[in-house]
Amino acid sequence: MKFLHTIKQNVPNTITCMNLFAGCMAIVFAFKFCDIVGGWHGYEWSFLFIALAALFDFCDGLCARLLHAYSALGKELDSLSDLVSFGVAPAALVFNQMQVNGSHPMSYAAFLIAIFGALRLAKFNIDDRQTTSFIGLPIPANAIFWIGLVAWNVDFRYLGDVWMTALVVLFPLLMVCRLPMFSLKVKSLSLRFNVRRYALLLGAAMLVAWMQLAGLLWTIILYILLSITEKRGEQAEV
Repeated sequence: MKFLHTIKQNVPNTITCMNLFAGCMAIVFAFKFCDIVGGWHGYEWSFLFIALAALFDFCDGLCARLLHAYSALGKELDSLSDLVSFGVAPAALVFNQMQVNGSHPMSYAAFLIAIFGALRLAKFNIDDRQTTSFIGLPIPANAIFWIGLVAWNVDFRYLGDVWMTALVVLFPLLMVCRLPMFSLKVKSLSLRFNVRRYALLLGAAMLVAWMQLAGLLWTIILYILLSITEKRGEQAEV
């Protein structure tokens, strides 16, 4: 029985390690930005592995709840994996896209995404107020924004070095700011308490249908705007 208990306790951690592996692969392909591998560009493979990391990140928490397999080790491992998958991987993507477009000195600012991602996760781990809502932009949402922006630059036109540098300063700061932001976790399907959540999901579906992955950029901007307009008291009601 002890052996089975040990296995059960480590199932969520195994899934978390799959998140970490996917993040590492996303970084590898980010540095092959323009290379064609198996019919896809390197940045497309990087998108895929970040998406897989997000799936594993969701599944490890779900598995921990279903198996009642919570642990201090799992909490720390989850944060370290998220830093790689949603901090370092998008930073590597942005760095390489700026390098490809000739912004060699300014491109190093992209690693602010990883640095402030680490600060965000460290603050989250010691803050007991962020159970039903967030303070600052969650690191997975930050990663989604950068996937959308990189896709926008590829599908439409490169924003330019100045705008890219401004964004790699602004968005990392949003992760550590005191802006209250709502969570997508719900306790009921009531429209009354989930108006902004439903609005975000509907908006995301429309934006991605219209602009494909580039729509993720505007989805996160919509998320920020909806959070800004939300009454503070509503954060704790769901």
